Parts: sequence; structure tokens; C-alpha cells
Amino acid sequence: MKATARSLRALKGRRPLVCLTAYDAVTARLADAAGVDLILVGDSVGNVVLGFPSTVPVTVDMMAHHVAAVARATPAALVVADIPFGVAHEPFPALLKACRRLVQECGAEAVKVEGGRSLAPAVARLVDAGIPVMGHVGLLPQRVHQSGYRRRGAGDEDRAAVVGDAAAIAAAGAFCLVAECVEPAAARELRDAVDIPVVGIGSGRGLDGQIAVIHDLLGLTESPPAFARPVARLARGGVAALRGWAARVRKEGRR
Repeated sequence: MKATARSLRALKGRRPLVCLTAYDAVTARLADAAGVDLILVGDSVGNVVLGFPSTVPVTVDMMAHHVAAVARATPAALVVADIPFGVAHEPFPALLKACRRLVQECGAEAVKVEGGRSLAPAVARLVDAGIPVMGHVGLLPQRVHQSGYRRRGAGDEDRAAVVGDAAAIAAAGAFCLVAECVEPAAARELRDAVDIPVVGIGSGRGLDGQIAVIHDLLGLTESPPAFARPVARLARGGVAALRGWAARVRKEGRR
């Protein structure tokens, strides 16, 4: 059965959501064959696939290219497109135009925006326009130049700020939230503060689901985040296989 924003929202309190980040038709097919609920075409394509040091250089054009590739795999999972750096903070017509492109032209079925209460009005307008929105609070990779990569929710003030951000995005109509690198106790408080699923990454257990980058899980990432736990070592096995092939080519070429 095809997953929808509505069907995934209804899973809160019933069972955990299983979500993967993928960037092309090949990885989308792998994720879908594994039975995941949601495939996020993340702007992490920048540092995972395209060789950038962060997600900041990723553009709407780049996202459109990768979203369309994932959508062509026709997964049963919900396809969510990341809104890249700065776009969510542009005047609403520009944001709507970018989201419409990713949905109408590229095949996304929802979008994800990074940020807290300041983005709540834009989230509400996107939802009113018929575009399902996934929120993202906690560590915000798009703000690496401002705040770096740091865990959130350790102190009382920061915990209240993260929970408040989540509550504002949920109240604006988001169907789901990513909580990235939030202290586990704060993440559970956040989970209980909203009526939509809270999907964690690096935020401990006990949430409404988990999301991971498929390249990290399969052992294809050279330096995965500390919280990523590979379930396979495909890079290691792939290099060995390719070395064997290269040796055969050289050997056979001398005959």
C-alpha cells in the first residue's frame, strides 16, 4: 500500500516509522524493497554523494535532479524532498515556487524544512496550499556556519527552545518531525509535546521512529557520523571485488 503523509501521521503511538535518506533510483529501490515507510531525498546529498563539505552548497536544481531520480523508482514509501539552504527563509512566493517544482515536476509527495518557530507561518501556508510538510528541529546542518555541529537540548533553556520549536512546527500543520542530535531526555519530552510522529537521528531511542542515511547504514560512507551504526560493509567488500576484477583484466591482457 502506498504511504501518504496522512497514513504516516496516523502511526504515532501505534508503531515506529522506518525512514531512510536516499538520493537516486538505485538506493530508492533498495530502501523500498526493505519496506521503509518514508524516503527522504536529503540535502545531505551534498556531503554524502557530491563531495561538498556540508549541505550548504546544495541548490534547488540539484535537489530537483535527485528527487526526480528517486521518484522514478516509484516507491511505495512516501517521497519527501529537502528544501535546501536559505530557501525556506525567502519570501513565501519563492518558497512556494521551489516546493511546487519539487512536487509537480519532480514527483515529491512532501517537503522537509529545517527550522523552528520562525518558520511556522511558512509551514502553515505550505500546508494550506496542499503541500505536506515534514519539520526538522534540533541540530540544523544548514546552519553549520552559524552554530556548528552541536547537540541540542542539554540545558533547561536549550531544551525548552527545541521543544518550543517542535510544538510550533506541529501546530502549523506538519505531519511529522525529524529531531536531529537532541539529547535523549529532551527528545522524549519533545515527542510527548506534539501529536505528530517524531523521528530521531542521533537522538536516542524511544521516539516515534528513526531515520538514517542509506550510505551510512550500508558502510559506503568514508567518515559516517558517530551515531551511525553500519549494518553492512559494502565499501570494503566492493573495493576487494574491484581489485579482483582489475587483477583479472591485467592478467588476461597479457595472454
